[in-house]
Amino acid sequence: MYKSKISSVGDKRRLKVGLLGGSFNPPHQGHLHITIEAIKKLGLDEVWWLVSPLNPFKKNKKIPPVDIRVDEALNIINNPKIKVTDIETKLGTFLTADTLQKLSRLFPNVNFVWIIGDDLADELSKWYNWKKIFALVPIAVFSRKDYPWKTIKKKAFKTFEKNQVFGNNIRNLAKKKKPAWAYVRIRPNQMSSTLIRNTKENIYASAKNKEKSSNKK
Repeated sequence: MYKSKISSVGDKRRLKVGLLGGSFNPPHQGHLHITIEAIKKLGLDEVWWLVSPLNPFKKNKKIPPVDIRVDEALNIINNPKIKVTDIETKLGTFLTADTLQKLSRLFPNVNFVWIIGDDLADELSKWYNWKKIFALVPIAVFSRKDYPWKTIKKKAFKTFEKNQVFGNNIRNLAKKKKPAWAYVRIRPNQMSSTLIRNTKENIYASAKNKEKSSNKK
């Protein structure tokens, strides 16, 4: 296990870094899959898992404390290029645009790429200051269901249609002039945090029902 250390006061390293944000509730092999693919296809030096203190779209859900989710994430990685951090908690940010702006100031020599799955294509245009996200960092959209044309037609990406990067240029996406984004096809991995939580809840509910049935006999 690699203990991650990312300074909340920044540094001046020259790196290409992918940013994968989320609640990581829980972290799973799907996160690892997209991370490894991002390192390979985008030529990244590192990928930082930004374990968020709060997901605005899931604020009514029961989410474990950030330190527990960080520890769970650290327990499933075994790659020195993957860093797990609660830097958003230290920076006092929970909105993507604010986090990206602060990271860009703290790490002026780092070329960041924001990594998302194409399942976020619907949501992105509803996010706070979403156009600013495109202005701050290049965006790599990774396939989850292999429907690239659906992503391209979504409002956020249609707005920046002329800024899409293709082919061999994707490997240097991190250094492209912003705004820039690319659709990256990868082998599907259907694992999701929601699926894991629902499975656990179903198992628990089934066990409770069996217990109630047994007590009635």
